[in-house]
Amino acid sequence: MNRVAAFIYGVFSYLVFIAMWVYTIGFMGNVIVSKTIDSGPEASFVKSLFVNIILLALWAAQHSIMARQNFKDWWTKIVPKPIERSTYVLIASLLMVLILHQWRPMPTVLWNIENALGYFTLTGLYYIGWLTVLYSTFLIHHFDLFGLRHVYLYLLGREYTPLEFKTPSLYKFVRHPLMLGFFLAFWATPRMTIGHLVFAIAMTVYIIIGTIFEERDLVNTFGETYINYRRQVPIFPLPRKSRFKLETNIKKV
Repeated sequence: MNRVAAFIYGVFSYLVFIAMWVYTIGFMGNVIVSKTIDSGPEASFVKSLFVNIILLALWAAQHSIMARQNFKDWWTKIVPKPIERSTYVLIASLLMVLILHQWRPMPTVLWNIENALGYFTLTGLYYIGWLTVLYSTFLIHHFDLFGLRHVYLYLLGREYTPLEFKTPSLYKFVRHPLMLGFFLAFWATPRMTIGHLVFAIAMTVYIIIGTIFEERDLVNTFGETYINYRRQVPIFPLPRKSRFKLETNIKKV
């Protein structure tokens, strides 16, 4: 029963994530869902900014802390190892639900592209960004990334085996296509408000910092294999000078 319960818990965590992910697309794109990044009662600028930054900081802190190996070593003394990843996914999803529910709109418009070509180009890039995120998770191993493989193997009574290092498809051209997809999703919008800008900046800063630490973890895990890979493939499709600065900072961490 423990194995069945763990599997049900893993599936539940995954379904919560999927629901949150789909809602976030509507939230960021100001489409379909009832509560979007620019809708809702408007409060004072300072109060809205404070609340939104606190919400984003909570989400970023959870991601950063729970992703570190030292935390995992301590955490799995409390939470059974087979559901550690599912628990991470569930908590991250619930914190994002908190952001979606409590977000304070800051609707001052910074740009609004009304030209048809510009509007459809940016809207198209927005959805391409989300599709890139989804596609990239399957290139890695979608069900491992979100904890389902862990609980499935546990259900079968089989030992979990870490994934081998591989560089399929987009990974031959950029080391973090999933993060690149997020960049597109956060920034490609025909209508940019201050609230949207705050969200985009905060998430971009988090992604850059998180990627630096992830690179360190990947080197520790795969050693020379990953070091050779990052010599050949850029971290992001940035201009050469910016890419060099980012790579230099990563190697210092």
